[in-house]
Amino acid sequence: MIRFEPRTNVSSLFALALPIVAGITALALAAIPIAAAGGEVFAAYGHIFKGAFGSKFAFSELLARATPLIFTGLAVSVAFRAKLWNIGAEGQLYVGALAAVAIGSGAISAPSYIMIPLIMLAGMIAGGTLMLVPTLLKTRLGADEVVTTLLLNFVVLLFVQMMLEGPMKDPMGMGWPQSEPMTSAATLPKMMARMRVHWGLVIALVSALVIYIMMKRSVWGFEIRATGENVSAAKHAGIPVTSTFIKVGLISGALAGLAGVSEVAGLKGYLTADISPGFGYTGIVVAMLAGLSPLGVVIAAIFIAAVFVGADSMSRAMGVSSYIADLIVALSLICVLISSLFVRFKVRFVNPKKTKLTAKGDA
Repeated sequence: MIRFEPRTNVSSLFALALPIVAGITALALAAIPIAAAGGEVFAAYGHIFKGAFGSKFAFSELLARATPLIFTGLAVSVAFRAKLWNIGAEGQLYVGALAAVAIGSGAISAPSYIMIPLIMLAGMIAGGTLMLVPTLLKTRLGADEVVTTLLLNFVVLLFVQMMLEGPMKDPMGMGWPQSEPMTSAATLPKMMARMRVHWGLVIALVSALVIYIMMKRSVWGFEIRATGENVSAAKHAGIPVTSTFIKVGLISGALAGLAGVSEVAGLKGYLTADISPGFGYTGIVVAMLAGLSPLGVVIAAIFIAAVFVGADSMSRAMGVSSYIADLIVALSLICVLISSLFVRFKVRFVNPKKTKLTAKGDA
């Protein structure tokens, strides 16, 4: 008989090792469908590694893909730490991008040192405001934020499509539903010549460091952790739980909004309805792989980005579908969820006969 007993003490090394083991396990499990598709497993993973790290261009593509994942992973990790289940980072990304385009496509004329902070602020306000709605519904009416944030994603996407087909449509876009391009002053500079990686990556890394310091060293971070551990105990200790949830919601939405800003201002240059291939949802996997650690989010985002970028290379080289990347990401999430069980509980194998004899002896 198997018995799960709560762990009273978890070493930091053990907690760090489990996500790594989960990632390796996911890669091992993904080897089965790769082999079933007719691909050689070790060669496939070799192509994935080479496609992500094998050249300067490949590595720059990896970093460009990782940038929005760092933002959405941070958005999810901050919210989940307070047990505010934000599943709406995808919608918050889109409204952040929409706000950035509304200002940065020519509505305001200013130099880049004013325009770039302005579009970042606009994206943060848009994303934070969107997340404020389900947060208030949770705190005031007890509505389930999983449902409200998830459904808002579809509402936002439809709204973005309406704007791109209507008032924000580029008249020079040859009929395509896209916004007007960002002005040069509102464009994030590239970090390397002829590469797509841009200074949004630096902003993402600084954001991760700031969130880490705030979570570890500030009173606000303590309030978030206490609220996430036990809401009733936090209230009893005098922590303003409602205002903590609101602050967390605003910051989480703002970080996801920055992901949208980085995509339109740093990578694509204009907004389309398919600018995100699911960065908001993948941010959940990134946050869980990182154990909700802000610095761990950076590592997890690079891992997930490497899988996606490398899978494209592997698909071209071997003819195996690049959708194997989605499978690896899904398996990673499942393995992390299972591994989190072993962080909280230890498994003991108990002989049922001995248990019954002990019970009779006590009687």
